Amino acid sequence: MAHSGSTRYDSATRQLEKAVARTASGARGAVGAVAVVAALFGAVPPVSLGWLVPMLLVHLAWTALHLRVFLRALPLPHWLVAGDVAATVALCLAQVHLVPPEALNTGSSFVSGLVTMTIVLAGAQWRPRLAVPAGLAVAVSFAAGVRIASPTHDVTGPFGVNIVQLLAIVLLMALLRRSAASADAFLRQSAQAGIALIVERLRREDELRQVSSIHETALHTLTMVGLGTYDKPSATLRAQAGADLTALEKLRDQPTADSAPIALDALLDEVAGRADGLQVRRDLTPETVPGEVAERFARAVTEALANVALHAGVREAELVCGRRDGAIRVEVADHGRGFDQHRLPPDRFGVRGSILDTMRSLPNGGAAITSGDRGTRVSLWWRP
Repeated sequence: MAHSGSTRYDSATRQLEKAVARTASGARGAVGAVAVVAALFGAVPPVSLGWLVPMLLVHLAWTALHLRVFLRALPLPHWLVAGDVAATVALCLAQVHLVPPEALNTGSSFVSGLVTMTIVLAGAQWRPRLAVPAGLAVAVSFAAGVRIASPTHDVTGPFGVNIVQLLAIVLLMALLRRSAASADAFLRQSAQAGIALIVERLRREDELRQVSSIHETALHTLTMVGLGTYDKPSATLRAQAGADLTALEKLRDQPTADSAPIALDALLDEVAGRADGLQVRRDLTPETVPGEVAERFARAVTEALANVALHAGVREAELVCGRRDGAIRVEVADHGRGFDQHRLPPDRFGVRGSILDTMRSLPNGGAAITSGDRGTRVSLWWRP
């Protein structure tokens, strides 16, 4: 199931952020490896090996973590970026012990390249409220470290370049997130429209069945009476007339279009058939529910199946629908990777918005998710 809670409807933003951050992490790992080599070759007096070696070991460990994230296509953890910022700030302030004066004067120190990558990485991983302070801290510490190491060196130029880099990555990510958010909204609306079309088609089919039933029962009975088939009171005629009257009253009391009854099992069968890249085993007991309830079930099941396809690491799922303890219950289960829903960030829409909140907003409706090493089960219910 979705470790992040994202799905096909709101995954554009999350997938974009993860892809950019992972790419930046890979670049940070490559630059970090080059920086280690450059620092060792540049370790000439007055560089202190007592300062340089421990710091390079910490930096090398952090570089290895970045390369692991990139090579294994893992999500970039926030703590890794925070540690990177802290390590870079420490390197900046200790430049007097780590960088020879010649490298400071030419702006070719190994610390300079790390400063750029740290600013870019923070901007790619974090929103502006965190990225800007972190980038400013790195830029200021770099300028302060250069001034400490070389009091006569002009730090205005490098500081300005770092600020421009910070603003550029923050603005770029803001534009990319806005574009992805627009795509998310479009996909969510398209999915809801698709479900609404299925519901409307099933509703029309139900209406046609009812009209056909009226034609085959009440009209047939009236025709027989008109033709004189029944010339005296008949128990058969009374029973048929009673059944016909019940059918007519049901048609008269037909709810409005928004709440007209829908065959939930037929709707869920179509939803399962539309799950991309997923084989869904179905056990659907025929149930009829109001149209609004059917749509909520369909939206939540669509989201749950999309999460399986995107995140569970399996290509099979199970969809069950039936009545138990007086409630209509629908379950989506898989045997893939589980997740901890209590650790989901608040901006993840998929699990909370499209599954839990969708069902809990229904009177007498609800949803629950259980997940672990053996897979994930999404339970949805509504009590008539």
